[in-house]
Amino acid sequence: MITIGVEEEYLLLDPATGHPVPMSEEVRRSAGLGELAEEGEVQPELLQAQVEVATPVCEELTEAAGHLLRLRHALSTAAERAGCRLAATGAAPVTGPQVPVTGERRYMQLRDQGGRLAEDLFINGMHVHVGMPDRDTGVAVLNRIRLWLPTLLAMSANSPFWEGHDTAFASWRTPVFSRWAVSGPPPHFADLGDYEQRIDALLASETIADTGQLYWQARLSERFPTLEVRCMDVQLRVDDAVMLAGIVRALAATALREHKDAAPEPQCQPELLQAAMWHAARHGLNTTLLDIKGRPHAAGDVLYQLAEHIRHALDEHGDSRHVEPLIHRLLREGTGADRQRHVLERGGMASLIDFITEETAVGTGQDSD
Repeated sequence: MITIGVEEEYLLLDPATGHPVPMSEEVRRSAGLGELAEEGEVQPELLQAQVEVATPVCEELTEAAGHLLRLRHALSTAAERAGCRLAATGAAPVTGPQVPVTGERRYMQLRDQGGRLAEDLFINGMHVHVGMPDRDTGVAVLNRIRLWLPTLLAMSANSPFWEGHDTAFASWRTPVFSRWAVSGPPPHFADLGDYEQRIDALLASETIADTGQLYWQARLSERFPTLEVRCMDVQLRVDDAVMLAGIVRALAATALREHKDAAPEPQCQPELLQAAMWHAARHGLNTTLLDIKGRPHAAGDVLYQLAEHIRHALDEHGDSRHVEPLIHRLLREGTGADRQRHVLERGGMASLIDFITEETAVGTGQDSD
Protein backbone atom coordinates (compact mmCIF):
# COMPACT_ATOMS: atom_id res chain seq x y z
CA MET A 1 0.00 0.00 0.00
CA ILE A 2 1.52 3.30 -1.14
CA THR A 3 0.70 6.06 1.33
CA ILE A 4 -0.52 9.49 0.29
CA GLY A 5 -0.78 12.96 1.77
CA VAL A 6 -2.54 15.99 0.31
CA GLU A 7 -1.82 19.70 0.70
CA GLU A 8 -4.32 22.36 -0.39
CA GLU A 9 -3.86 26.13 -0.57
CA TYR A 10 -6.80 28.53 -0.24
CA LEU A 11 -7.52 32.24 -0.55
CA LEU A 12 -9.40 34.37 1.96
CA LEU A 13 -11.85 36.65 0.16
CA ASP A 14 -13.97 39.62 1.13
CA PRO A 15 -17.57 38.39 0.69
CA ALA A 16 -18.74 41.71 -0.75
CA THR A 17 -15.92 42.57 -3.19
CA GLY A 18 -14.20 39.22 -3.74
CA HIS A 19 -10.83 40.88 -3.03
CA PRO A 20 -8.20 38.82 -1.18
CA VAL A 21 -7.96 40.03 2.42
CA PRO A 22 -4.94 39.76 4.77
CA MET A 23 -6.57 37.70 7.52
CA SER A 24 -4.51 34.53 7.47
CA GLU A 25 -3.15 34.83 11.00
CA GLU A 26 -6.57 35.51 12.53
CA VAL A 27 -8.22 32.67 10.61
CA ARG A 28 -5.46 30.17 11.39
CA ARG A 29 -5.50 31.10 15.06
CA SER A 30 -9.28 30.74 15.25
CA ALA A 31 -9.26 27.43 13.37
CA GLY A 32 -6.66 26.04 15.77
CA LEU A 33 -8.82 26.85 18.81
CA GLY A 34 -11.42 24.24 17.85
CA GLU A 35 -11.29 20.46 17.89
CA LEU A 36 -11.17 20.01 14.11
CA ALA A 37 -7.66 21.20 13.29
CA GLU A 38 -4.44 20.10 14.99
CA GLU A 39 -1.17 21.98 15.26
CA GLY A 40 0.75 21.80 12.01
CA GLU A 41 -2.25 20.94 9.85
CA VAL A 42 -3.07 24.59 9.12
CA GLN A 43 -0.11 26.63 7.90
CA PRO A 44 0.65 30.11 6.57
CA GLU A 45 1.46 30.73 2.94
CA LEU A 46 3.38 33.38 1.01
CA LEU A 47 0.68 36.07 1.19
CA GLN A 48 -1.36 37.01 4.24
CA ALA A 49 -4.53 36.30 2.26
CA GLN A 50 -3.64 32.60 1.92
CA VAL A 51 -3.74 29.53 4.14
CA GLU A 52 -2.58 25.98 3.52
CA VAL A 53 -3.67 22.65 4.99
CA ALA A 54 -1.84 19.35 5.04
CA THR A 55 -3.45 16.00 5.76
CA PRO A 56 -1.72 13.34 7.84
CA VAL A 57 -0.24 10.34 6.03
CA CYS A 58 -3.15 8.30 4.64
CA GLU A 59 -3.57 4.78 3.28
CA GLU A 60 -7.15 5.08 1.98
CA LEU A 61 -8.67 7.72 -0.28
CA THR A 62 -11.67 7.91 2.04
CA GLU A 63 -9.28 8.75 4.86
CA ALA A 64 -7.77 11.62 2.83
CA ALA A 65 -11.27 12.85 1.96
CA GLY A 66 -12.26 12.89 5.61
CA HIS A 67 -9.23 14.95 6.59
CA LEU A 68 -9.76 17.48 3.78
CA LEU A 69 -13.44 17.88 4.71
CA ARG A 70 -12.49 18.32 8.36
CA LEU A 71 -9.84 20.93 7.62
CA ARG A 72 -12.00 22.84 5.16
CA HIS A 73 -14.76 22.92 7.79
CA ALA A 74 -12.39 24.28 10.43
CA LEU A 75 -11.10 27.02 8.12
CA SER A 76 -14.49 27.87 6.61
CA THR A 77 -15.94 28.32 10.08
CA ALA A 78 -12.98 30.41 11.20
CA ALA A 79 -13.15 32.55 8.06
CA GLU A 80 -16.86 33.24 8.58
CA ARG A 81 -16.13 34.33 12.16
CA ALA A 82 -13.47 36.69 10.86
CA GLY A 83 -15.78 38.20 8.25
CA CYS A 84 -14.23 36.62 5.16
CA ARG A 85 -14.68 33.44 3.11
CA LEU A 86 -12.51 30.50 2.22
CA ALA A 87 -11.98 30.02 -1.53
CA ALA A 88 -10.53 26.92 -3.20
CA THR A 89 -9.70 28.45 -6.55
CA GLY A 90 -6.41 28.30 -8.42
CA ALA A 91 -6.23 32.08 -8.87
CA ALA A 92 -7.98 35.10 -7.39
CA PRO A 93 -10.71 36.18 -9.86
CA VAL A 94 -10.31 39.82 -8.77
CA THR A 95 -7.63 41.61 -6.81
CA GLY A 96 -7.88 44.77 -4.74
CA PRO A 97 -5.42 46.53 -2.46
CA GLN A 98 -1.97 44.99 -2.15
CA VAL A 99 -1.81 42.16 0.40
CA PRO A 100 1.36 41.98 2.53
CA VAL A 101 3.73 39.06 2.37
CA THR A 102 3.58 36.83 5.45
CA GLY A 103 6.15 38.02 7.96
CA GLU A 104 8.16 34.82 8.25
CA ARG A 105 11.83 34.75 7.32
CA ARG A 106 11.40 32.41 4.36
CA TYR A 107 8.59 34.43 2.82
CA MET A 108 10.42 37.71 3.33
CA GLN A 109 13.40 36.22 1.49
CA LEU A 110 11.10 35.25 -1.38
CA ARG A 111 9.76 38.80 -1.51
CA ASP A 112 13.28 40.21 -1.59
CA GLN A 113 14.27 37.74 -4.28
CA GLY A 114 11.15 37.91 -6.45
CA GLY A 115 9.98 41.47 -5.91
CA ARG A 116 6.65 42.14 -7.59
CA LEU A 117 6.45 38.49 -8.65
CA ALA A 118 6.14 37.36 -5.04
CA GLU A 119 3.64 40.10 -4.19
CA ASP A 120 1.33 39.06 -7.05
CA LEU A 121 1.14 35.32 -6.35
CA PHE A 122 -2.59 35.12 -5.62
CA ILE A 123 -2.54 31.50 -6.76
CA ASN A 124 -3.32 28.22 -5.06
CA GLY A 125 -2.17 24.70 -5.82
CA MET A 126 -2.82 21.18 -4.67
CA HIS A 127 0.15 18.93 -3.88
CA VAL A 128 0.01 15.16 -3.56
CA HIS A 129 2.75 13.26 -1.73
CA VAL A 130 3.20 9.55 -2.42
CA GLY A 131 5.43 7.43 -0.23
CA MET A 132 8.67 6.12 -1.75
CA PRO A 133 10.87 3.30 -0.38
CA ASP A 134 14.03 5.35 -1.01
CA ARG A 135 15.25 8.34 -3.02
CA ASP A 136 16.85 6.21 -5.77
CA THR A 137 13.46 4.66 -6.48
CA GLY A 138 11.86 8.09 -6.20
CA VAL A 139 13.97 9.40 -9.09
CA ALA A 140 13.05 6.38 -11.22
CA VAL A 141 9.35 6.95 -10.52
CA LEU A 142 9.69 10.67 -11.20
CA ASN A 143 11.17 9.92 -14.62
CA ARG A 144 8.15 7.78 -15.49
CA ILE A 145 5.30 9.92 -14.21
CA ARG A 146 6.59 13.29 -15.47
CA LEU A 147 5.12 12.64 -18.90
CA TRP A 148 1.61 12.42 -17.39
CA LEU A 149 1.85 15.82 -15.71
CA PRO A 150 0.14 17.68 -18.60
CA THR A 151 -2.86 15.35 -18.33
CA LEU A 152 -3.08 15.91 -14.57
CA LEU A 153 -2.84 19.67 -15.12
CA ALA A 154 -5.62 19.64 -17.72
CA MET A 155 -7.89 17.64 -15.41
CA SER A 156 -7.27 19.98 -12.48
CA ALA A 157 -7.53 23.33 -14.30
CA ASN A 158 -9.41 25.73 -11.99
CA SER A 159 -8.02 29.26 -12.51
CA PRO A 160 -9.45 30.97 -15.59
CA PHE A 161 -9.79 34.52 -14.21
CA TRP A 162 -7.27 37.16 -13.16
CA GLU A 163 -7.80 40.82 -12.19
CA GLY A 164 -11.47 40.63 -13.20
CA HIS A 165 -10.87 39.27 -16.70
CA ASP A 166 -11.00 35.91 -18.43
CA THR A 167 -7.40 35.01 -19.23
CA ALA A 168 -8.44 32.50 -21.96
CA PHE A 169 -6.39 29.96 -19.97
CA ALA A 170 -7.99 27.11 -18.06
CA SER A 171 -5.12 27.26 -15.55
CA TRP A 172 -3.73 30.78 -15.33
CA ARG A 173 -1.93 29.67 -12.18
CA THR A 174 0.46 27.64 -14.33
CA PRO A 175 2.03 30.47 -16.38
CA VAL A 176 2.04 32.76 -13.33
CA PHE A 177 3.96 30.22 -11.25
CA SER A 178 6.32 29.38 -14.12
CA ARG A 179 7.98 32.78 -13.73
CA TRP A 180 10.21 31.49 -10.93
CA ALA A 181 13.79 30.56 -11.77
CA VAL A 182 13.34 26.77 -11.43
CA SER A 183 9.86 25.71 -12.48
CA GLY A 184 7.88 23.76 -15.07
CA PRO A 185 8.15 20.03 -15.75
CA PRO A 186 11.17 18.35 -14.17
CA PRO A 187 13.96 17.18 -16.47
CA HIS A 188 14.87 13.53 -16.93
CA PHE A 189 17.54 12.36 -14.49
CA ALA A 190 20.03 9.56 -15.06
CA ASP A 191 19.83 8.48 -11.40
CA LEU A 192 19.83 9.89 -7.88
CA GLY A 193 23.43 11.05 -8.22
CA ASP A 194 22.52 13.06 -11.29
CA TYR A 195 19.48 14.52 -9.48
CA GLU A 196 21.56 15.63 -6.51
CA GLN A 197 24.45 16.98 -8.60
CA ARG A 198 22.10 19.15 -10.65
CA ILE A 199 20.43 20.48 -7.52
CA ASP A 200 23.85 21.24 -6.02
CA ALA A 201 24.69 23.19 -9.18
CA LEU A 202 21.48 25.23 -8.86
CA LEU A 203 22.25 25.99 -5.22
CA ALA A 204 25.82 26.95 -6.12
CA SER A 205 24.49 29.33 -8.77
CA GLU A 206 22.72 31.25 -5.97
CA THR A 207 19.65 31.72 -8.16
CA ILE A 208 17.74 29.73 -5.54
CA ALA A 209 18.30 29.97 -1.79
CA ASP A 210 17.39 26.39 -0.88
CA THR A 211 15.74 23.22 -2.20
CA GLY A 212 12.33 24.60 -1.25
CA GLN A 213 12.66 26.83 -4.33
CA LEU A 214 12.82 23.87 -6.69
CA TYR A 215 9.41 24.66 -8.12
CA TRP A 216 9.32 21.79 -10.58
CA GLN A 217 5.82 20.42 -11.08
CA ALA A 218 7.01 17.17 -9.51
CA ARG A 219 10.02 16.60 -7.28
CA LEU A 220 11.37 14.55 -4.41
CA SER A 221 10.41 16.00 -1.05
CA GLU A 222 13.29 17.13 1.12
CA ARG A 223 11.21 16.84 4.31
CA PHE A 224 9.44 13.54 3.82
CA PRO A 225 10.23 10.17 2.17
CA THR A 226 7.88 11.02 -0.69
CA LEU A 227 7.58 12.09 -4.28
CA GLU A 228 5.54 15.29 -4.51
CA VAL A 229 3.34 16.11 -7.52
CA ARG A 230 2.69 19.87 -7.61
CA CYS A 231 1.26 20.64 -11.05
CA MET A 232 -2.41 20.76 -10.10
CA ASP A 233 -4.68 23.71 -9.28
CA VAL A 234 -6.52 23.45 -5.97
CA GLN A 235 -9.96 21.94 -6.53
CA LEU A 236 -13.38 23.43 -5.85
CA ARG A 237 -14.66 20.09 -4.56
CA VAL A 238 -13.05 17.65 -2.16
CA ASP A 239 -14.09 14.62 -4.20
CA ASP A 240 -12.23 15.96 -7.25
CA ALA A 241 -9.14 16.50 -5.10
CA VAL A 242 -9.39 12.92 -3.86
CA MET A 243 -9.83 11.64 -7.43
CA LEU A 244 -6.60 13.35 -8.45
CA ALA A 245 -4.81 11.99 -5.39
CA GLY A 246 -5.92 8.50 -6.35
CA ILE A 247 -4.66 8.98 -9.90
CA VAL A 248 -1.28 10.24 -8.67
CA ARG A 249 -0.93 7.24 -6.38
CA ALA A 250 -1.86 4.87 -9.21
CA LEU A 251 0.66 6.53 -11.53
CA ALA A 252 3.36 6.10 -8.89
CA ALA A 253 2.40 2.46 -8.26
CA THR A 254 2.44 1.73 -12.00
CA ALA A 255 5.84 3.39 -12.34
CA LEU A 256 7.16 1.35 -9.41
CA ARG A 257 6.03 -1.87 -11.05
CA GLU A 258 7.55 -0.91 -14.39
CA HIS A 259 10.81 0.05 -12.68
CA LYS A 260 11.00 -3.28 -10.88
CA ASP A 261 10.27 -5.09 -14.16
CA ALA A 262 13.02 -3.05 -15.87
CA ALA A 263 10.55 -1.84 -18.50
CA PRO A 264 11.97 0.85 -20.81
CA GLU A 265 11.32 4.39 -19.64
CA PRO A 266 9.01 6.40 -21.91
CA GLN A 267 10.82 9.25 -23.62
CA CYS A 268 9.65 12.70 -24.65
CA GLN A 269 11.74 15.63 -25.81
CA PRO A 270 11.84 18.39 -23.17
CA GLU A 271 10.48 21.01 -25.56
CA LEU A 272 7.49 18.78 -26.35
CA LEU A 273 6.80 18.21 -22.66
CA GLN A 274 6.99 21.95 -22.01
CA ALA A 275 4.62 22.57 -24.94
CA ALA A 276 2.24 19.91 -23.60
CA MET A 277 2.13 21.66 -20.22
CA TRP A 278 1.40 25.03 -21.83
CA HIS A 279 -1.31 23.49 -24.03
CA ALA A 280 -2.94 21.80 -21.03
CA ALA A 281 -2.89 25.06 -19.05
CA ARG A 282 -4.35 26.97 -21.98
CA HIS A 283 -7.19 24.60 -22.94
CA GLY A 284 -7.86 22.21 -20.08
CA LEU A 285 -9.98 19.39 -21.48
CA ASN A 286 -11.73 21.50 -24.12
CA THR A 287 -9.70 20.57 -27.19
CA THR A 288 -6.84 18.15 -27.60
CA LEU A 289 -4.22 16.94 -25.18
CA LEU A 290 -0.72 15.82 -26.02
CA ASP A 291 -0.10 12.21 -25.05
CA ILE A 292 3.11 11.02 -23.38
CA LYS A 293 4.84 10.99 -26.77
CA GLY A 294 3.80 14.56 -27.54
CA ARG A 295 1.12 13.65 -30.09
CA PRO A 296 -2.25 15.46 -30.07
CA HIS A 297 -5.42 13.47 -29.39
CA ALA A 298 -8.92 14.32 -28.23
CA ALA A 299 -8.80 15.01 -24.49
CA GLY A 300 -11.23 12.17 -23.77
CA ASP A 301 -8.98 9.73 -25.60
CA VAL A 302 -5.95 10.74 -23.52
CA LEU A 303 -7.96 10.31 -20.32
CA TYR A 304 -8.91 6.85 -21.55
CA GLN A 305 -5.22 6.09 -22.13
CA LEU A 306 -4.50 7.27 -18.58
CA ALA A 307 -7.27 5.12 -17.12
CA GLU A 308 -5.98 2.04 -18.95
CA HIS A 309 -2.41 2.77 -17.89
CA ILE A 310 -3.29 2.88 -14.19
CA ARG A 311 -6.21 0.41 -14.09
CA HIS A 312 -4.26 -2.39 -12.39
CA ALA A 313 -2.87 -0.04 -9.72
CA LEU A 314 -6.31 1.45 -9.04
CA ASP A 315 -7.74 -2.02 -8.56
CA GLU A 316 -4.82 -3.07 -6.40
CA HIS A 317 -5.36 -0.17 -3.99
CA GLY A 318 -9.16 -0.46 -4.05
CA ASP A 319 -9.43 2.99 -5.62
CA SER A 320 -11.24 2.21 -8.88
CA ARG A 321 -14.69 2.78 -7.37
CA HIS A 322 -13.62 6.22 -6.14
CA VAL A 323 -11.70 7.39 -9.21
CA GLU A 324 -13.35 6.05 -12.35
CA PRO A 325 -16.86 7.53 -11.82
CA LEU A 326 -15.31 10.93 -11.15
CA ILE A 327 -13.27 10.79 -14.35
CA HIS A 328 -16.54 10.22 -16.23
CA ARG A 329 -18.16 13.12 -14.35
CA LEU A 330 -15.21 15.35 -15.19
CA LEU A 331 -15.61 14.61 -18.90
CA ARG A 332 -19.35 15.24 -18.63
CA GLU A 333 -19.37 18.41 -16.49
CA GLY A 334 -15.98 19.91 -17.32
CA THR A 335 -13.17 21.19 -15.13
CA GLY A 336 -13.38 23.75 -12.37
CA ALA A 337 -12.40 26.37 -14.94
CA ASP A 338 -15.33 25.39 -17.16
CA ARG A 339 -17.74 25.56 -14.24
CA GLN A 340 -16.41 28.96 -13.14
CA ARG A 341 -16.93 30.33 -16.65
CA HIS A 342 -20.51 29.05 -16.82
CA VAL A 343 -21.35 30.77 -13.52
CA LEU A 344 -19.77 34.08 -14.54
CA GLU A 345 -21.66 34.04 -17.84
CA ARG A 346 -24.97 33.47 -16.08
CA GLY A 347 -24.61 35.74 -13.06
CA GLY A 348 -21.55 37.96 -13.18
CA MET A 349 -18.61 38.33 -10.81
CA ALA A 350 -20.64 38.46 -7.59
CA SER A 351 -22.26 35.13 -8.45
CA LEU A 352 -18.85 33.67 -9.27
CA ILE A 353 -17.42 34.64 -5.87
CA ASP A 354 -20.47 33.12 -4.16
CA PHE A 355 -20.14 29.97 -6.24
CA ILE A 356 -16.45 29.47 -5.47
CA THR A 357 -16.83 29.98 -1.73
CA GLU A 358 -19.99 27.85 -1.55
CA GLU A 359 -18.39 25.00 -3.49
CA THR A 360 -15.40 25.19 -1.15
CA ALA A 361 -17.70 24.74 1.84
CA VAL A 362 -19.99 22.02 0.36
CA GLY A 363 -19.74 18.85 2.42
CA THR A 364 -17.89 20.57 5.28
CA GLY A 365 -20.94 21.30 7.37
CA GLN A 366 -21.03 24.96 6.29
CA ASP A 367 -24.20 26.44 4.87
CA SER A 368 -23.85 26.47 1.08
CA ASP A 369 -27.24 27.99 0.20
